[in-house]
Amino acid sequence: MEPEERTERGERILDAACELLLAWGYRRVTTDEIARRANVGKGTVYLHWKTKDALLLAVVLRAKSCDHARQLARLRADHRNILPSRLLRWALLDFMEDPVLRAVYLDDSDILGRLNEVAKKEMAELVAESIQTLRTQLTTLREHGLVKEDLSVDQQMYACMSIAAGFFQAEALYPEYSPDRAEDRADVLCHTVRTTLETHTDPDPRLIAAAAPTIIALYQRLEELSRQEVRRQLRP
Repeated sequence: MEPEERTERGERILDAACELLLAWGYRRVTTDEIARRANVGKGTVYLHWKTKDALLLAVVLRAKSCDHARQLARLRADHRNILPSRLLRWALLDFMEDPVLRAVYLDDSDILGRLNEVAKKEMAELVAESIQTLRTQLTTLREHGLVKEDLSVDQQMYACMSIAAGFFQAEALYPEYSPDRAEDRADVLCHTVRTTLETHTDPDPRLIAAAAPTIIALYQRLEELSRQEVRRQLRP
């Protein structure tokens, strides 16, 4: 079988597994049903993944990998997206758009079941890299005068993560109080982070340009690591 055909078949199986995971939840999804939905034999599924858990974990990892790829593309397309306010604005929009990301961030046990604990264990290195990326990003922005220095870097990291988590949770807990448009909700998050952490409403493009290469390299490393995690679940 040609590599392209194998890749296409693997993506089809992942798509089927993702649809069933979101519709039925981890406990009810079976390899047999995934195979039927993907129009392949059950044995074919096991040619790609050793177990059902490995396949469903790959669904979660693929969502994260795609998310990191989008982040990197945006950073390259517009260097202003290195700012925490703009980066987290996009993160909220992605969260609202992608049901797999929502399930992961909200610890949705109805969908993920025991897969949630497996995912946390398997993604530990990726999570650690994400945290280190944020720390270095904030440090770099401080060095270029784009982020305030009234708090320590660790305190600013805590502020970023807490603000983002609060907005993510609010989508599930307080939908009746949210602005109708997703973009308006993301704009509120952007404003909150900008006024909390950043030094300028309209920063000097020269400062952005000076800081961008270091930060883009960080997110390129994160994107590469997330792709490696997806491949690690595949049979050799």
